[in-house]
Amino acid sequence: MKIGDLRIRQAKVDVEGEITEIGEVKTFQKFGREGRVASATLKDESGKVTLSLWNDDVDKVKVGDKVKITNGYVNEFQGEKQLTAGRFGKLEVIE
Repeated sequence: MKIGDLRIRQAKVDVEGEITEIGEVKTFQKFGREGRVASATLKDESGKVTLSLWNDDVDKVKVGDKVKITNGYVNEFQGEKQLTAGRFGKLEVIE
């Protein structure tokens, strides 16, 4: 699948791209546990999308990495499409 084809509320998304930007890591409390999140930009030849990096995934990637999202989910945040590996998906660095 290409990034340009992603639709909001689409599930079971398998997509590859390059991390071109990673925003500031924010920490939060949920159910008494601390979590971390950062927004990255994932790009391929068809377009780009905001990729939410949660907890351990924050440390997995750096700018310039090629990554593959398996079983991801597209949601909407402030009117923008946002891709996440979510609870059931997987993010892996492939290069």
